[in-house]
Amino acid sequence: MMAAILSSELMALFGHFLLLSLLAIGGAITVAPDMHRILVGEMGVLDDAQFSSSIAIAQAAPGPNVLFVAVMGYQAAGLAGAAATMFGIMLPSTTLALAAARWGHARREWRAIRAFKAGMAPLVIALMFSTSWILTAQTPGWKHVLLTVAAALLVWRTRIHLLWLIGAGAVVGAMGWV
Repeated sequence: MMAAILSSELMALFGHFLLLSLLAIGGAITVAPDMHRILVGEMGVLDDAQFSSSIAIAQAAPGPNVLFVAVMGYQAAGLAGAAATMFGIMLPSTTLALAAARWGHARREWRAIRAFKAGMAPLVIALMFSTSWILTAQTPGWKHVLLTVAAALLVWRTRIHLLWLIGAGAVVGAMGWV
């Protein structure tokens, strides 16, 4: 059951989630303790079980991990609460990312920007490789390794768009071949 929440409380919730967005280095889940403090402790719009189930439901659902923020907002104040929490958590980080991307693109010829991009590329590749290594170690068999190598070679050597390969991987997985 949703608690009755005033528009001033809704704005306070929005403002608090705006601030949390700037602290959420590593994702929104890193500021979940403060969300709990506000939603359960101070405002009293959720109880502990609702808070925990909001995170569990959103983490089990496909899509971005930040969806738990919308689930908590919805449980607290319906669609208005979901909008307040999601816009609050997404607006600052999205704005900063867009501003940084535009700033970097406008200065893409600067030596420091080129060096940063060149230095980040191997790190990103290594992180992606380590993630795939961990996931592969948990999956028996060799078919998934063959599919991954084939997809990597197709991306590297052809002009096939990556989204087609992702779709093909989804079909192969849905059919149970991998």
